[in-house]
Amino acid sequence: MRPLRIALVALLLAGCLGFRTDSPAPVDQSTSGTWTFLAPLPAPRQEVAVAALDGRVFVIGGFGEGGEPMASVDVYDPATNEWESRAPLPAPTHHAAAAVAAGRLYVIGGYTGGRLRWTTSDTVYQYDPTRNSWATRAPMPTPRGGLAAAGLGDRIHVLGGTSDRVTNAHEVYDAAANRWSSANPMPTPRDHLAAVAFQGLVWVLGGRESFIGTQYANVEVYDPATDSWRVAPPLPAARGGLAAAALTDRILVFGGEAPLRIFSATEMYEAASNRWIAKTPMPTPRHGIGAAVVGGRIIIPGGGRQPGLAATHVNEAYVP
Repeated sequence: MRPLRIALVALLLAGCLGFRTDSPAPVDQSTSGTWTFLAPLPAPRQEVAVAALDGRVFVIGGFGEGGEPMASVDVYDPATNEWESRAPLPAPTHHAAAAVAAGRLYVIGGYTGGRLRWTTSDTVYQYDPTRNSWATRAPMPTPRGGLAAAGLGDRIHVLGGTSDRVTNAHEVYDAAANRWSSANPMPTPRDHLAAVAFQGLVWVLGGRESFIGTQYANVEVYDPATDSWRVAPPLPAARGGLAAAALTDRILVFGGEAPLRIFSATEMYEAASNRWIAKTPMPTPRHGIGAAVVGGRIIIPGGGRQPGLAATHVNEAYVP
C-alpha cells in the first residue's frame, strides 16, 4: 500500500486527479444567486491570502503556476474591473491569512519555501495604503500556516493551522496595541479552514487534519464576551481549502478540496432558519482561495482548479 499511497499523493500534488463535487444540501428555489466572470488575475496563483480594503480586493502571496512561492500583491478595483500591482510582501509567502482591523490590512503567518520544504512563519505584516508599504509588527506566538483569521473590531482572531502538527490554537492580535493574547482554543484542531466574523461572533468552518486525512464539516462559533465555543450546524460536505464570506444576515462558503475531489459548491447558512442551503455552484471549482465582500458582491480570485497544485487566474463574483 505504501507505493500506491505515494503515487496517489504525487498525482494530487501535480493536479492530475479531481472529480467535481456539487453541494448535497437542499437547493434554494427562491434566489439561487448569480455568478459573473471578472478581469482575470495578472498571473495564476493559489493558496492566497485575500481581503477587502477601501473598496478594493487584495490578493497576496500564494503559489504561482509552477508551485513557486510568491511575494507579489495584486489589487482588484471592482469599479473599473482592473488590476494593479502594489508593494510586494517582504518575503514570498503562501498559505497565509489576511484580515482587516482598525482600518488596516494585516497578513499573518503562512509558509515560506517551495514545494518540498515549507517553513512555518510567525510574521505579521501591516499594509499602509498611503505609502504603499509593509511594516513588520509583533510576531504571532505560534508559527503556523494553513490558518484562518477574522477581524472583529480592533482585534484579529487567528485560528488553527499547522506547525509541526495540526493545531487548535486561537490567538488574538490587538491591532491598536500591537499585542497578542491567547483565547480559548478551538474544539477541533484543523488547518485549511475558513473563518469569518458574523453578528459579533467568530465562525470557524470546515478544514482538515491533513491532505489525505480527515476532512471536517465542523462549524464552531466563538463568543468573545464569554471566551466560549458552541457548535453550529455542520457544512453539507466536509472539505478543506474553502473560502467563506459573511453578509449581514448570512454566511456563504465556496469551493474547497478533499482527496480526489474539487468542490464547485456554493452554500449559504441562513441565520433565521439555522440551516445550510445550496446556491448556484461556482462556474470554476477551486480550492486554496479567499473571498472578499465589496458592494454586496463576493469576489473570489485565483485558486487551484484541481486538488494539489493547479493555479488559475480565474476571478469570479457571486451576488446572492
